[in-house]
Amino acid sequence: MLDFNQFEVVSFDCYGTLIDWERGILPVLKQLLSSREIDLSDDGTLELFAEFESELEKDKSDYIEYRKILQEIVKKIGQKLNFEPTETEVKTLADSVNNWQPFPDTVAALLGLKQKYKLAVISNIDDDLFAGTAKHLKVEFDWVITAEQVRSYKPSTRNFEIALETMGIAPEKLLHVAQSLYHDIVPAASMGISTVWVNRRHDKTGFGATLPASAQPDLEVPDLKTLVEAIG
Repeated sequence: MLDFNQFEVVSFDCYGTLIDWERGILPVLKQLLSSREIDLSDDGTLELFAEFESELEKDKSDYIEYRKILQEIVKKIGQKLNFEPTETEVKTLADSVNNWQPFPDTVAALLGLKQKYKLAVISNIDDDLFAGTAKHLKVEFDWVITAEQVRSYKPSTRNFEIALETMGIAPEKLLHVAQSLYHDIVPAASMGISTVWVNRRHDKTGFGATLPASAQPDLEVPDLKTLVEAIG
């Protein structure tokens, strides 16, 4: 069992962990497809997103901002399914991020944890896109480490290295909380950071908007409310 007293900082992945990004992504992509009478399941749609997102984030030739990645995902879905999205449609996914909402338990959990720990976000996002999201979270984070600042995307360990450097703490003082095994749990655990897997899809099949991965988190919970209760 984790000793929750050893940690000074609790860090979070944002999209998929704090923010219900699948509920934000799906309506946009389903509208894109249904307007062309393409019938693809929710899981199939999210799997396409996951495939193209990771492909674009892994491109080592040059860092591109996340807004552009979301635009390229729309284009790649069009290529895959034989249609060309309009200029407006290409922007719809990125433009929707501002309206993606937190999970029902997120804000209360953050407020509760803020009483005991310093809080951080380590997210594959642009600064301006996170600024739009921050107002939904209603908590002042002590640190926000974005992919834009680091110039790389998780699962690169560089994002966690920069985070630790920025916070000025050792890995054993950080507890990282995330939904994505692929983006977060695998790289954080490899660095000796304790991890909590928030299995947001515990009642669903598949991996949704993230690539499949295998990892051994220190703790698995179905939601953040359960984590707060475990910390006590």
